[in-house]
Amino acid sequence: MMLSLNNLQNVIYNPVIPYVGTIPEQLEPGTLIVIRGHVPCDSDRFQVDLQCGSSVKPRADVAFHFNPRFKWSDCIVCNTLENEKWGWEEITYDTPFKKEKSFEIVIMVLKDKFQVQKSGTSQFPSNRGDISKIVPRTVYTKSKGSTANHSLTCAKILPTNCLSKTLPFVARLNSSMGPGRTVVIKGEVNTNAKGFNVDLISGKSKDIALHLNPRLNIKAFVRNSFLHESWGEEERNITCFPFSPGMYFEMIIYCDVREFKVAVNGVHSLEYKHRFKDLSNIDTLEIDGDIHLLEVRSW
Repeated sequence: MMLSLNNLQNVIYNPVIPYVGTIPEQLEPGTLIVIRGHVPCDSDRFQVDLQCGSSVKPRADVAFHFNPRFKWSDCIVCNTLENEKWGWEEITYDTPFKKEKSFEIVIMVLKDKFQVQKSGTSQFPSNRGDISKIVPRTVYTKSKGSTANHSLTCAKILPTNCLSKTLPFVARLNSSMGPGRTVVIKGEVNTNAKGFNVDLISGKSKDIALHLNPRLNIKAFVRNSFLHESWGEEERNITCFPFSPGMYFEMIIYCDVREFKVAVNGVHSLEYKHRFKDLSNIDTLEIDGDIHLLEVRSW
């Protein structure tokens, strides 16, 4: 089973393009917007705008304009419109969007920027607008006469009253680990981060059943277990290292019968076969390292 984005709210399937709609609540740090679609073969460009209201005259401010283009040279243009004037364009030519290809865009709202992820790549356009004023509409356009399937999803993934948690963070799970159990950790990686660790521990024996240790300085996602007062053999194989300095992340740890499955920001990252067999004795979570911890949940 591959882990993916789930439990998302307010899903809109196959909207008519151009699409204009109001997001139910004001955008806050932690809001996640997901757009899935397909680029037609005759597309010149498309755009996603998060803007402050729906006024046409005068035109509403656009806090975030995300605009992949294909006509001359493939690129992505990001900008902000304030008082009917565009700011300076931020352009990247490292674009994952291709004609006749499907895509998934994940926009994460942070306190000082929008973070956009697509198929494991990240861009970090600055947030020049005031997100507290955004009652946004999202506009997705395509070339005239083209047809494509789209879906728009918006989910609030952090509570308004989410408080920072100091590190090291140690807490007992609300119930012991076992098949079907899930732990979710949300946070921001420090800008000068070297690494951090997430440990699932048996409170009774102090064994570490699962040690997750992303090391940003060497781009290694180390996994291990500490059993009978000694470390086992490290596992490091991974297709793509999912962390970078300054990024927001949501790590999902899912316990299956034979292994743990780990996803980061909706993308499946790894499996780790159980070395500590008595899953019901895993009852403690410990987090430490170079991150700003925002929220921890388990069910």
